[in-house]
Amino acid sequence: MHHPGLPKVLDGFDLEVEEGSRVGILGANGAGKTTLFYTLTGVYKPQEGEVLFRGQPIQYTADGLTEVRSKVSVVLQNPDEQMFCTLVEEDVAFSPLNIGMDRDEVEVRIDKALRDVRMSEYRKRPLQQLSGGQRKRVAIAGALAVDPEVMIMDEPTAGLDPQSSMEVMELAEKLHLRGVTVLISTHDIDLAYGWADRINVLRNGRKVYSGNSEDFYSDPENVHLCGLLPPSTFNMNREVSSMRGLSPAPYPHNSCEFLAKFGDKCNAGRIFCVPYKEGTGLSERHAEAAREAGPEAKIGVYGPDSRNALNGERIDFYFNGIDSCFSEAVLGRDSVLIYDEIFDTTVREQAEALRTLGADVRLEAVR
Repeated sequence: MHHPGLPKVLDGFDLEVEEGSRVGILGANGAGKTTLFYTLTGVYKPQEGEVLFRGQPIQYTADGLTEVRSKVSVVLQNPDEQMFCTLVEEDVAFSPLNIGMDRDEVEVRIDKALRDVRMSEYRKRPLQQLSGGQRKRVAIAGALAVDPEVMIMDEPTAGLDPQSSMEVMELAEKLHLRGVTVLISTHDIDLAYGWADRINVLRNGRKVYSGNSEDFYSDPENVHLCGLLPPSTFNMNREVSSMRGLSPAPYPHNSCEFLAKFGDKCNAGRIFCVPYKEGTGLSERHAEAAREAGPEAKIGVYGPDSRNALNGERIDFYFNGIDSCFSEAVLGRDSVLIYDEIFDTTVREQAEALRTLGADVRLEAVR
């Protein structure tokens, strides 16, 4: 990508993304991340090379770009760049209506997308009356409403408070579990380290690394040249492993895995799992799980559907419930984890990761 007389923004660049994967795009400001995303969605047309979607070149015609944008959604770093309407509901409806979706179906998708980002009560609100973080959530809702096959998110947590940031990552994980390919660019290296299957690192418009996070962060000189720093969990694991004369592998990627690797090897606690399917009762199962786990057990929730379905019930970990409840288990304490049914795979994968690190966490189903 370049204009005459100016250096190329992306040069000698090639990127292959596996379908259904979670991909982190990393790099300092000016590395080319946003330009890459504009190119992948057809906003920019490369002067050399081509962009393939499912093996076929993007066609830069009205019909060709409509086809791409019916399958590929993007959330830009600045939400104002993708807002074209006056009211929240109109803006969320803009993209699905533009690709020819039936109005009745669009209404259903508006309701669902706004619930997922906790913006339902703002449905009739003018966009100008919203804060920057609220507009970001509306932009995410608009992207969700298309029901894409690929979701591209450019700094999706920038400008959001910590709770809203956790909700965004829940939604990204939920999309992945539905089979959606998710690409996220971020300066939050801890976020990418705990979430991405694979990272691609850009420097001065070139891809300088593609692979797992551990190999990249094990090369301090390259990390420095790319304007990045190692994630905190990676650093702590390296330092504590060195102090104890241990290999840094296996690498923990979050706090509960770090506790499992270096904490006392006591008997792990139980997690009473309450998977929730939207539209079914939850209060009775919440109460039953709390009784089985005992009065001292903490209760966590994970996922927008579960969170929206709880009405005044006791919750100790309202956000980041998976990591929090598994940390409780590693410390030998029982807990209750309520989560959207689709996250059952995530819960079981986390339990298996902890077993690899030496903590045999037991999952107890509450149906």
